[in-house]
Amino acid sequence: MINLFAAAIAFVVIHLFVAGTKIRDIIVTRVGAGAYAGLFSAASVAGLIWLGFAYGGARGADGDALFWVATPLTKAFQLVIQIVAFVFVVIGLTTRNPTSVAQESALDSPTVVSGMLRITRHPFLWGVAIWAVGHLLVNGNAASLILFGSMLILALVGTTSIDRKRKRMLGDKWDAFAAQTSNPPFAAILAGRQSFAHVPREIGWWRPTLAIAIYIAVIFGHPYAFGASALPNG
Repeated sequence: MINLFAAAIAFVVIHLFVAGTKIRDIIVTRVGAGAYAGLFSAASVAGLIWLGFAYGGARGADGDALFWVATPLTKAFQLVIQIVAFVFVVIGLTTRNPTSVAQESALDSPTVVSGMLRITRHPFLWGVAIWAVGHLLVNGNAASLILFGSMLILALVGTTSIDRKRKRMLGDKWDAFAAQTSNPPFAAILAGRQSFAHVPREIGWWRPTLAIAIYIAVIFGHPYAFGASALPNG
């Protein structure tokens, strides 16, 4: 359990206390943006591998206390919200977005705020947050609390961390973009700064279709990849 906790702390620290702070700016100044990107990517991959192996070792081991048990209702609800999570993640990854790595130049486009960005400027991270919440609903053991809890914290705090970093880098350009969008999903629409009417057409059909296809593949591949069924009666 200590190994898993250390892996989770290290992964969160790398992303919140390095990538989203002035420490990143200092490192980039000294080694260059390209070298930093390579080092950060390598550290992220290594951190994910460490997390995965640590979670596998901690699950079911001594100290992996069980705090709640999933019910058929929570399992069914988990399946539903995972659809939302996959839609946010896939559309977020396939949409040009100035909050994404190396896509700051998207701000130069007059139509940058379209599709999913009308809903939230951080679709990928909100998708990860929803994914983590869903897994916490059906995994009440200590190891899962550490793994999925750290992912939830990283996703939610990461949105504000990226906003601060982009504001430092892009100044007035970022302020204009942020004023038209929102961090929490649908907040800009509810505030009247955006309209949902254009969202379906701008997102198109292939992004949600791809998200659903990946979702179905993950659901049926879950027992083979992760050793547990994602289905309520599995």
